[in-house]
Amino acid sequence: MSVTIRAYHPDDARTLYSIFSEAIHKGTVAHYSAAQRQAWAPSADMPDWWPDSLAKLETWVAEAGGEIAGFMCATPQGYVDFTYVRPRWMGRSVAQALYDITLERARGRNLTRLTTHASLMARPFFARQGWQVDEMEIVDRNGEQLKRFAMSLTLDASHEQTL
Repeated sequence: MSVTIRAYHPDDARTLYSIFSEAIHKGTVAHYSAAQRQAWAPSADMPDWWPDSLAKLETWVAEAGGEIAGFMCATPQGYVDFTYVRPRWMGRSVAQALYDITLERARGRNLTRLTTHASLMARPFFARQGWQVDEMEIVDRNGEQLKRFAMSLTLDASHEQTL
């Protein structure tokens, strides 16, 4: 199975919101309650602010099997803001391909550190890439408490991950 990565296009916004919603409501069932998932992604309808939010970030789109399978977004300063993969594509190298291009771009900007707030679902993926948990956090989303992790990765000058 081949995964192709390309830059975000504004026409992708609705599909990426659908992936965001599906990844939360179906992909995180083992980690978050139905009430927590509903609070995290309360509507299946794309909010008006969504396209602008994606356009302000460096957003990468993964295509596999003839469809958009996932996406990852980061700020120029190295904060990985969104990482979502369709549940049927989880565990099939989509997140890895997205991560690889995001890491390559960060190194190209000579960043020395990447950060994120990872869900219970995303934490193991980032840990396998050498990221460390800096702090466990509880955040309020629409009246529900969700556990997440402030994580970081230090990039050394030789462009190798430090573990």
